[in-house]
Formats: sequence, C-alpha cells, structure tokens
Amino acid sequence: MRILVHDYSGHPFQAQLSRELARRGHRVVHSTCTAYVSGKGDLASDTPGLRFATIGDGVRLRKEAYARRLGQETGLGCELARQVARVRPDAALLSNLPVPALVVTAAALRALRIPWVLWHQDVTAVALRSFAAAGVARAMGVAATVLGAGEKWAARRAAAVVVIADSFVPVHAQWGTAHKVTVVPNWAPLDEITPVPRANAWSEQHGLDGVPTLLYSGTLGLKHNPVLLVRLAERLREQGSPVRLVVVNDGPAVPVLRTAAAERGVDLTLLPFQPYARLPEVLGSGDVLVVLLDPDAGRFSVPSKTLSYLCAGRPVLGLMPADNLAAGLLRRAGSAVFPPEERALEDAAAWVRTVLSDPALAERLGKESRALAEREFALDDCATRFEEILRGVCGAGTGRAGT
Repeated sequence: MRILVHDYSGHPFQAQLSRELARRGHRVVHSTCTAYVSGKGDLASDTPGLRFATIGDGVRLRKEAYARRLGQETGLGCELARQVARVRPDAALLSNLPVPALVVTAAALRALRIPWVLWHQDVTAVALRSFAAAGVARAMGVAATVLGAGEKWAARRAAAVVVIADSFVPVHAQWGTAHKVTVVPNWAPLDEITPVPRANAWSEQHGLDGVPTLLYSGTLGLKHNPVLLVRLAERLREQGSPVRLVVVNDGPAVPVLRTAAAERGVDLTLLPFQPYARLPEVLGSGDVLVVLLDPDAGRFSVPSKTLSYLCAGRPVLGLMPADNLAAGLLRRAGSAVFPPEERALEDAAAWVRTVLSDPALAERLGKESRALAEREFALDDCATRFEEILRGVCGAGTGRAGT
C-alpha cells in the first residue's frame, strides 16, 4: 500500500509506526507540522520505503489569537490537502489535527476518493467546553459547538476510527460512528527511550548530578495549572527536602513558571525542548518525573509524556484525574497519582520525599516502570492492528507486503 500518515504534533510513536509499516513493505509518507511547537520524535528517514514530509514551514502559530489561529489552521489544512493530492496514497491516517485543518483535509480526501482513518487522540469539543467552564476563555463555549460539529462531520467521513481509550466510544456512539471504532491504546518507543544512569552527560551539563531533581518534560499549557509544579517544590522545601525543579518546555507556561518560582524562592531550571536523541538522558536526570493533567481532561486525554516516562524507567508522580488511562498505568507501575489540586500537594510532596530518601525504593519503582512499558508497548501488535485497519479501508489483501 501507499500510505500517508499525518501526525500534526510530530510525536515519537507515530513516527515509529510509520517506520514499522515501511519495514513491512509499504510505501509510507510520514507528514508533520513544523509550525506546532512540541517535543518531536525522530523525524529523519532511515528506513527504505519511508519518506518524511512537513507542512507549516515558516508559519508561526498564534495560539492565543483565536480568530487568527482559526485562519492559520484552515490554511494548514489546505496545505495538507495539496500534499495528499501530490502523494495520492491508497489510504491516509490522520492524527492530532486541529479541527479546521481536519475538516479541510477530510473534504479533500473525499473529493479525491481516498479512504482515510481518523486516529482520534482527543475530543476537541470536550476540551474547549472545559476551558469555558474554567473561565479561561468564555468564547470557547461557542467554539466548542462549532468545532464539535466539524469534528463530528469529519469522523463521519472517515472510513475507520482508531481511539486511544474506551472512554471515546460513547462519544462516537452519539455521533453515529461507533460501528467503525477500534480501540488501540497509545504507546512509546521502547527501543528509542531507554533507561540511562542518573548521572549522565546531560545531567552533568545542567548541573544536576547529586542534586535532588523533580523534572517535567513535554507540552504544558496554562490550563494544566503549571504553578502546581512550583508549589510542589515549595512544599518539599518546607518538608525539609529541597529539590531543583527542571521544566523542559516552550510555551505560555514558561513566564508563569519563572514568575512563580521567583516569588516563592524555588530553585528552577527552565529549558526549551531538547533534541529527541537526548530524551533518554533528559528523563534519566530526574529523580522523580511529574505529569500534570487538568481535572476536566481525565477521560479524553492520555498524556504521551507519561508513556515516555515509563520507558525511561523512572519513578513517576501523576497530578491528574484518577480515572485517566495514564493514571491507571502509573498505579500499576507502583508510582503515585494525586488530584491536580492545591489540597493534594502535601501528600504528593510526602510521597516524593519518601522516594528521594530511599534509593532502593526509587530503583524498584524505576524497574517497575520499565517492566510495565515492556509489557504494554509491543510495537508489533500495534502495527499489525493499524495495518489491518488500513488494508480494510482500501480493500487490500491480507498479506504483509504492499504494492
């Protein structure tokens, strides 16, 4: 098969899937959006049959300017539609696209009579309604209605839908698309994100050797309440266990964190997203890795950073809703989950303090994290399921090698 995989975010495991599909004999174009700032995976072609492509080169997304952002995302959809027309795949797999870009691309695929699969990572309308309810942006209530209709329209045009958790299925039942839904949980690349010694070249470069370190790496929006990270470090200092808080992120949370840390006297290191090749060292430099997820995103968001943390073999603290799929993974690995609220920070800090004071416990938790990842993130099984779905939507045979 000729397959176009577009992952707007450029995450590691989507690129890993494209590599595996190419290894199985398919011709794959893996497309990402350079305008979207996030931690990217390995987006260099080293596999016969695989080519990497981009959209959004030279575009600077204005996330806070909603009207302009709508126009930009529509334009990116047009750019992706032109890319689809050039590639002319037998089937397409679309992931993480903002709704305006998704709608434009879905319309183009329909016009070109190319079957496609929606890899549904988040329910946009639910996220926007939570913004409105939290008072972050009241206009998001209107946007949720409009964009929710677009998301539903696109899902109905997809030949198949892959969702990352069972909690998505009732949404698709409401949309009339549940009959074409397959649940495939996200994973992380075990062979690319591996455990490394706590003292490594990256930790030495940033002065973290021998320094108790609380580390957050990945996307961090204002709705996640990034100040909780600073407050957690402050609690640890008050409990007699001062730490260095390291946050690896580019985005609107950076100045908020800087101000909060200065006001509270927290030892903070802020760094931009690091090269993907150094991610194992980055994650290995944290004595405890932290995940933040806001209360309203519990059922419809599985932060991929959690999966990377598990691969890295480190103790993980989740400040997230207890019903989130990632929270369940952390509990199974022996790590801790607390509500993402101020009142829970005392207990969360006490758990971190216990891990910091007990090297044997920290080592055991790290090994359990990696062991869980190795049990859960089997690429061969995931790739086979996607391969079967893609073959199904374009009417191909059942063998592995493509034409």
